[in-house]
Amino acid sequence: MGRGSLRIYLGAAPGVGKTVAMLDEAHRRLSRGTDVVVGYVETHDRPHTAAMLEGLEVLPRRTVEYRGSRLTELDVAAVLARRPHVVLVDELAHTNVPGSSVPPVDGAGASRDGHEKRWQDVEEILEAGIDVISTVNIQHLESLNDVVESITGIRQQETVPDEIVRRADQVELVDMSPEALRRRMAHGNIYGPDKVDAALANYFRTGNLSALREIALLWLADRVDEALERYRADQGISEQWPTRERVVVALTGGAGSETLLRRGARIATRAAGGDLIACHVRSSEGLTSTDPAVLVRLRQLARDLGAEFQDVSGQDVAEAILDHARGVNATQIVVGVSRRGRWQQILRPSIASEVADGSGDIDVHLVPHEGSKVASRRRSTTGLPARRVVGGMLFAVVALVGLTAALVATQEGHTLSLDLLLYLALTVLCALVGGIWPALFCAVVGSLVVNWFFTEPRGTLTISDPPNALALAVFVLVAMAVSSVVNVAARRTEQAVSAERESSALAAMSRDLLAEPRPLPALLDRAREDLGMRAAVLADVHPDRPPTVVASTDPDLPVGSVLPADTGWALDVTVDDGVHLLLDGPPVAAEDQRVVNAYAAHAAILHGREQLVRAAREAAGLARDNAARTTLLAAVSHDLRTPLASIKAGVSTLRQSGLDLTADDEAELLESIEESADRLDALIGNLLDLSRLETGAVRAHHHSIDLLDAVVSTVRTTSAPQRVEVDLEPDLPLVRTDLGLLDRVLANVVENALRHSGDAEVRITAGRIGDTVQLRVIDRGPGVSDADKERIFAAFQRAGDAPQGDGLGLGLAVARGLTTVLGGSLVPEDTPGGGLTMVVELPLTPTSTPTSTPPGPSVRGEGGTDVADGITPTEPTEPTGPTGLAGPTQTKEDA
Repeated sequence: MGRGSLRIYLGAAPGVGKTVAMLDEAHRRLSRGTDVVVGYVETHDRPHTAAMLEGLEVLPRRTVEYRGSRLTELDVAAVLARRPHVVLVDELAHTNVPGSSVPPVDGAGASRDGHEKRWQDVEEILEAGIDVISTVNIQHLESLNDVVESITGIRQQETVPDEIVRRADQVELVDMSPEALRRRMAHGNIYGPDKVDAALANYFRTGNLSALREIALLWLADRVDEALERYRADQGISEQWPTRERVVVALTGGAGSETLLRRGARIATRAAGGDLIACHVRSSEGLTSTDPAVLVRLRQLARDLGAEFQDVSGQDVAEAILDHARGVNATQIVVGVSRRGRWQQILRPSIASEVADGSGDIDVHLVPHEGSKVASRRRSTTGLPARRVVGGMLFAVVALVGLTAALVATQEGHTLSLDLLLYLALTVLCALVGGIWPALFCAVVGSLVVNWFFTEPRGTLTISDPPNALALAVFVLVAMAVSSVVNVAARRTEQAVSAERESSALAAMSRDLLAEPRPLPALLDRAREDLGMRAAVLADVHPDRPPTVVASTDPDLPVGSVLPADTGWALDVTVDDGVHLLLDGPPVAAEDQRVVNAYAAHAAILHGREQLVRAAREAAGLARDNAARTTLLAAVSHDLRTPLASIKAGVSTLRQSGLDLTADDEAELLESIEESADRLDALIGNLLDLSRLETGAVRAHHHSIDLLDAVVSTVRTTSAPQRVEVDLEPDLPLVRTDLGLLDRVLANVVENALRHSGDAEVRITAGRIGDTVQLRVIDRGPGVSDADKERIFAAFQRAGDAPQGDGLGLGLAVARGLTTVLGGSLVPEDTPGGGLTMVVELPLTPTSTPTSTPPGPSVRGEGGTDVADGITPTEPTEPTGPTGLAGPTQTKEDA
């Protein structure tokens, strides 16, 4: 009996229609004569889902007692006893009731403990040879749990291992656009009316749904690529299948690499959806001659071009490029071709030629560039200092003279073969001391010396015995070959030691910088220590102004000071445009230049990051100040007219001698004048704040406040507090804001809602979303079209739900500007069923804990009811039915 097959319907969010798609597939298979039963399907009281169960055999569920409640679970024993061909099991990530047991199949045997997760139940059914169709949402995959939490602010308690879903025989994505899903939610097709507002405001926000949809599509696309590669491997298909254009650019870090990368980008952009992969090839020994600064520039250029940068190592560069291209299923390779001479091409084919010859079905673009020939000549030298080569030559001369004198003095005690071995050993020593050229000199001169002194006839270069001539020739060839190998090994050893020193320094530097609150000074201090310098300075050097210090390890050169003109720096490295790394101390050794360049590259990255952070901080501050200044200026010009007109009308009426006013009329006029004067006083206060704001002396005074108290206090001062319902949860955390500015924001927003909602009530709710609190002012007015949602925040604009003859004024403009000053946001949304919802988002107090303030009464005037339960900003739950779980969280699925 083989294992059953698993088909999974994958969704981006609850409500996209996974369960409906599963039931539709069941009806399709049933119509073809397949034995299909329903093991567990949760309808969530949705009529359409329940109607689709008609005509399908539904197996009884297993009833479990848990904390005084009777809950139902999938009855695995019933499925195994029934043994259908296909069984439907909804909500694959569901957590079973703890401590439940599974009865024996067919009444035989003993009961056993049930599985903790439903996917484990499914595994048992599959092992029994029964096919399973199931559903799961993308947020329940274990590997994506933290990603979903960072997007939605909700930690999924119920997850399923990715391997279970990957092993499924079929995974089908049930897709729906965020707008369509929100419409389905607003129409009540997913949750009940009492949960629609909370769901749309929290988990079902457009941004959340778009991000989850993209994650689901990308995850499934990767699985399709894996399935394709697995199929090609199973079928032994080695040819490339151009399912999408993938362009691999082969880079060695030499001259022309940037040209190749840009050419590859142009090729990739010609094909819609083409991938660009930058492949840097290094030696398999781990040694590379590429400057770290060059690699940093190439990585940055690859990011700018939208390419993926990968490091590849291999003994044969051309073969490494081809292996990598085949591994990523590339369709094109871009490789540089050097302008080498014809004889060089004959003696040793170029990398580009080898790649083109072995590419097979992959297209190869050969791009000529300058500099390769020069680089090739440079690599042919010994790479050793001239002083060491001269020392090797002197050692060869002295050693040859000494060895020859010793052998001549003891001429009768040795043979020609021993002489050749001794001179061969001397050649190897010369290679170790001075490299290839002293070793070749020693081999040639040594052969002549042996011929002259120790080969018959002696004293001449003539050789009478042919075997001796052959021995000398072999000696010269072996000496040259051994000296070459020893020279290469010595150079590789030095490169390995240098690379190990560089990698250790860079690894320690990177590790230390991660923990540093001020990484740039720490980098300079590390460079000073590693290079043995007295001081390290990062300076801003421009010809039109004196050079200034950006960062320094010298206490005599603080940040911002001007560099002395007479300072003699041991090394001056350009880090960025106008920024230099200056080192004060002994001269830097040539072999340490790569380390210096690595420090310069890190300094460039850190300096650029600090500039971006500083610019972003300044831009945010300027934007907040500008928004506050603009809104307050507009408010003064608009709001001064109303109280002034009221005061003028009242005073003019009181001064008219012909009017016969009663005492009540005079009191009413005086009260109106007093209220208008108070409004003027508040506006004058805004003017003073504006003047201080323009000078940078006024900022929002943030304090931790209880949002419930602030909302109730503001609502009581509105024009119709009896029409406002405050519905905040009692354990809402503290928010960090300016109470006075928040009062004006809420007053403007609530007054706007009251003005445009007719006689309907205005509802205020609040809930926590991650590190913020969302305050929602919900009205049931005419609403605002999407095109007018931003226009209503402009000064003196009437749009959307503004009644005829009454403008929106500046209330919303002032409210948005002040909300920005508070570090929050104010955005409009459609109210499900009609109307406009204003969402005010404010930051929480850091490490805040929920307040213990009990819920106050709803502001309804006399006879008002108590505040209803608040909104809990978590993933919306399904309606509690007979399967509702009071203990472990039930999986929230859709139909």
